[in-house]
Amino acid sequence: MNRFLVFGLLVCTNITVTLASPKPQANTPKKAEAASHESKTTIEGLVRDIACPIQNLEATATHLSMKCLVACARNGSPLVILTKYGELYLPISNKMPDTGQRQKLMPFLGKYVSASGTVYERKGTHAIMIDEIKELKDVHLTIEEQ
Repeated sequence: MNRFLVFGLLVCTNITVTLASPKPQANTPKKAEAASHESKTTIEGLVRDIACPIQNLEATATHLSMKCLVACARNGSPLVILTKYGELYLPISNKMPDTGQRQKLMPFLGKYVSASGTVYERKGTHAIMIDEIKELKDVHLTIEEQ
């Protein structure tokens, strides 16, 4: 009788644990989740090198050292768009494998721009596939020559 009771308890416990356990999720994302990180939008910000705003919090979208910015860009530092909120947008192409966007941004180096296109976000990283970019000449920039 004890063996039968122990066996019954084990079976009931196993059924309870099995029903209470979460079901494993598939490794493939749902279609809606896969596209949720992408949107068409327009961003505004300063075209500059990536190094200075990462290392120097005083560098903002409207306060910059043109000498440093140009030197870093000439030495190959990646170019980004820095928004007034401090977000950095990395330019990407609409091709895979990706192609460089440096030539598209160089004419706007040190200028405040409006860039329209598809924005991608992943864990705090922002990228933009630029369809159109133009300088916003009415934004006041504080430029240091040092």
